[in-house]
Amino acid sequence: MSSRTSPIGRTITIRRAVARDAKRLTRLVRGSGAYEGKYAAAVAGYRVGPDYIEAHRAFVAVSADEHGGRVLGFYSLVLAPPELDLLFVADEAQGRGIGRMLVAHMQSEARAAGLDRVKVVSHRPAEDFYHRVGAMRTGTALANPPAVPWDRPEFEFRIPSE
Repeated sequence: MSSRTSPIGRTITIRRAVARDAKRLTRLVRGSGAYEGKYAAAVAGYRVGPDYIEAHRAFVAVSADEHGGRVLGFYSLVLAPPELDLLFVADEAQGRGIGRMLVAHMQSEARAAGLDRVKVVSHRPAEDFYHRVGAMRTGTALANPPAVPWDRPEFEFRIPSE
């Protein structure tokens, strides 16, 4: 578990996700403003289950405030093949540096696992975010109807050894 202070001065703790986080993470995915309109179908039935949390390196960012440790965001790192499978920040928490904190944490976890690269298939509205946090565009994942009827940008994080 690691704690950092966000750019707005609140302490944010990043900890390993546990099975009891599953419903909150599912709500975060399904409620994401980035998946409104034409993108809504992609997450309408999506579920982050306890089995998923146990199978992958999933971590949550929680606030240490009056809300008693509210989940502000999370990510999931798949080791084989190396991929940042999920990264979400609650709509009301965006712009506070939490996404950047989660990416830095993911890079540290990837480095500890001996990875030198981590792939990301991005959602179009998140493309600028990945550029800003240092991911390099590597290509395009083609549409896969009916689940994902649009092409998506692919990125890669290069993980330097320390």
